[in-house]
Amino acid sequence: MIRETIKNETIAALKAGDRARTHALRLIAAKLKDRDIELRTASQKPEDDALVVDVLMKMAKQRRESIQMFESGGRTELAAQEQAELAVIEEFLPQQMSEEKTRAAIDTIKAELGASSVKDMGRVMAELKARHGTALDMSKASALVKAALA
Repeated sequence: MIRETIKNETIAALKAGDRARTHALRLIAAKLKDRDIELRTASQKPEDDALVVDVLMKMAKQRRESIQMFESGGRTELAAQEQAELAVIEEFLPQQMSEEKTRAAIDTIKAELGASSVKDMGRVMAELKARHGTALDMSKASALVKAALA
């Protein structure tokens, strides 16, 4: 389980005295705890690893956006801090699909659904997320789907 790996890595970082890594791992643990609290009243709870991957993907996306904003604002020290956190977060994410594999998956789904225009983009995206959601950056996949349906 990814959650156990994160806990073990936190302990190892604490013992090693790696403050930056410990901070990033504690941020991950805090976000996971927040999500667990949100889901207490939910009628249907996702599988634990799927939940952890979802939280990590959102955190990674936030870090990427922050890095861009800090760099455009000339705040390189804050961008570097965000980059370090992003590196720790990405360690626990599953391997992302390559662009070629993503295009192949899109073509397969497009053929199965009979999608031919941009009007079908929602159906294709929903199916793509259902099949490969944890291994894809959906914002990049969205551009690829749009190009395939154009």
